Amino acid sequence: MDVKEFLVSASLAHGVSGFEFMNIASVVKDAMAGFVDEIQTDVLGNVIGIKRGEGSDPRPAIMLAGHMDEIGLMVTKIEEGGFLRFTQVGGVDPRILPAHEVIVYGKKPLSGVIGVKPPHLTSREEAQKAHKMEDLFIDTGLPEDDVRNLVRVGDIATFKRQVSDLMQDGFSGKSLDDRAGVAVILACLDELSKYKVNADVYAVATTQEEVGLRGALVSSYGIQPDIGIAIDVCHAETPGVPEWRTSSMGKGPALAQGGNIHPKVHAGLEKAAKELGITVQKEIAPAATGTDAWAIQVTRAGVATGLVSIPLRYMHTSVETLSAGDVEQAGKLLARFIASVDACFVKELKTWI
Repeated sequence: MDVKEFLVSASLAHGVSGFEFMNIASVVKDAMAGFVDEIQTDVLGNVIGIKRGEGSDPRPAIMLAGHMDEIGLMVTKIEEGGFLRFTQVGGVDPRILPAHEVIVYGKKPLSGVIGVKPPHLTSREEAQKAHKMEDLFIDTGLPEDDVRNLVRVGDIATFKRQVSDLMQDGFSGKSLDDRAGVAVILACLDELSKYKVNADVYAVATTQEEVGLRGALVSSYGIQPDIGIAIDVCHAETPGVPEWRTSSMGKGPALAQGGNIHPKVHAGLEKAAKELGITVQKEIAPAATGTDAWAIQVTRAGVATGLVSIPLRYMHTSVETLSAGDVEQAGKLLARFIASVDACFVKELKTWI
């Protein structure tokens, strides 16, 4: 599998939380088709690829979850002149919005820009304050009558951004949180062809993570996995950010450790990394991780959960930046771990104290 090729197509695709069906879900389904025995979707739009193991029944069930939704905008008002007021879907930082190009999904996709009062017309007092979202607007360039005919309150807008290759194996684009996690899952499925696997693997591209972990909650409830591993992003080292809250980009995936993580799953991932000679970093997670791992862990009677993270800079902007090598390494690590899981491993999950 070409990791960068998928990252390009996934980053350029669109699918705000709750609207993944617009584009990104079909991109994921097409990419997953060659690696699994069956693909299902559910009411919330989760894409679930099933790769059956070679062991005898009952086989362990392992769920991999990476969310495919992205943050975005929703139209709240059409103003005189055809300007569009908007609110956020997910954690959008108002500071990054001015001068962004967007696509408004009305009756047809419309290109637009986010405008703001120019500095020449801004008072000194106003210039010292960050822009509030309610002060910003989308300008499509169309006359008001055309805008009102094509756009409705409640329509979605996504950021329009090309991808960039950076030095070494750096890669930058929008929505890598968490389509990089989906890329890890695909790389893992590809790598699994090298192993004899006892477990059934459920590869899930989840929906609506950015607005409440909803896709992971319902898909894990339906799958009832013995082990659930979320693949998401963590903060990469960046000037001005506390060192303990970051991992280094390009030095391997990070393994979370804390109450959200089952110790035996964590130990199994560390062991797999050591066997492969893959360097892994430690992500400190003293409470709920805020990722799909939290929803999976507390599903039904509880699931033994792990979290593998890809270090990423500039999270929740349209220039999220990561190392493609970290994605590839994470895929290999997960495949090795999955190949080590058997009925005995699952039994010990409940007797690890």
